[in-house]
Amino acid sequence: MNVDAVSPRPDIHHDRTHTSSMRPIDSATHDRAADGMIMDCRIQKLFYGNFLAVRDTDLPIIPNEITSFIGPSGCGKSTVLRSLNRMNDFIVGFRLQGSVHFRGHDIYASHVDAVAVRRSIGMVFQQPNPFAMSIYKNVAFGLRLNRFKGDYDERVEKALRDAALWDEVKDKLHTSGLALSGGQQQRLCIARAVAVEPDLLLMDEPCSALDPIATRRIEELMLELKEHYTIAIVTHNLQQAQRVADRTAFLFVDTTQGGRTGYLIEYRPTKELFDDPHEETTKAYIRGEFS
Repeated sequence: MNVDAVSPRPDIHHDRTHTSSMRPIDSATHDRAADGMIMDCRIQKLFYGNFLAVRDTDLPIIPNEITSFIGPSGCGKSTVLRSLNRMNDFIVGFRLQGSVHFRGHDIYASHVDAVAVRRSIGMVFQQPNPFAMSIYKNVAFGLRLNRFKGDYDERVEKALRDAALWDEVKDKLHTSGLALSGGQQQRLCIARAVAVEPDLLLMDEPCSALDPIATRRIEELMLELKEHYTIAIVTHNLQQAQRVADRTAFLFVDTTQGGRTGYLIEYRPTKELFDDPHEETTKAYIRGEFS
């Protein structure tokens, strides 16, 4: 990422104040994670206008691992995820207190170009969103946008192979991506994201609109992709988190001030969090007492 690129939108305010009130991560997990993290997310407060959406959320992201965000609806999982590549910048009134360091650089620093951030940190959304163009052009879209100078055919094939889609579409690359099934469309979106070879891939409930067979294929794909990419995923499916994630963050909702503010409860290796959660709220959520 070119951290000396042009400044972000001037109407977006990033308050980078730090205080000692940050909720700590489980200390043992933090000690293991701190040495090799690709991203260090420290959200003290995140606002949309006057609404405090998230507070006290401190998450390291480890290279070549899958980190899942779980928690009840409204706890800020997707908001935190979108903070990792500055997608929240598009929301009027967004304001962040804290920092998000990616490979040692604060992506919210005033001199950092948000577009450059998103070149290094790709995103796959909840609903498959292929463009109304051919499969080939869908995958090549980001390459053209970034003025890629290499072999397009080679990179498109590699991306489709990485997304486990090549064998299914290699003879119809110039047909519309919209003609694919839902599961294939989501894999096409993954191929489009990995074509530019991002360092970090964000997935916001990528299987919620898919049938069980397509969901299983996406999960298998995530496990294959983590050999080359780092992945962070939001999921409402606790079994999915257990199947694919190396580490899991559990977020909850604070309603004591009359609103709904998400915050981090617990972040640990996935097996430890599900087998022996430290917090009573985590135990209750895993038991299915609320969703």
